[in-house]
Amino acid sequence: QVQVVESGGGLVQPGGSLRLSCAASGSIAVINTMGWYRQAPGKQRELVATSTSSGTTTYGDSVQGRFAISRDNAKNTVTLQMNNLKPEATAVYYCQANVFSAPRVYTYWGQGTQVTVSS
Repeated sequence: QVQVVESGGGLVQPGGSLRLSCAASGSIAVINTMGWYRQAPGKQRELVATSTSSGTTTYGDSVQGRFAISRDNAKNTVTLQMNNLKPEATAVYYCQANVFSAPRVYTYWGQGTQVTVSS
């Protein structure tokens, strides 16, 4: 079994910064893609940022240039640095880990961490 745990959410003013962290643990051989999604009230879950094991990153259009994802393959962790936050970034942020266990890839989610951007 694999556990995914996020930390670092909270309340921040518009224009501020926040850093989220995520750690995967358990029966892990290889994590392919690891990253962040978010879901605001009444909206669908959307991509924030992901990183492959080789370091290729993908960002959602709304966060490009302001958010940065980094990953430590040895520790099975991923962090999300969020800068110049806007009120529309308010959402529950979920960490996702895609774990390869031959012959399949299994997707695991964390419980989510709340990020609120408000003055």
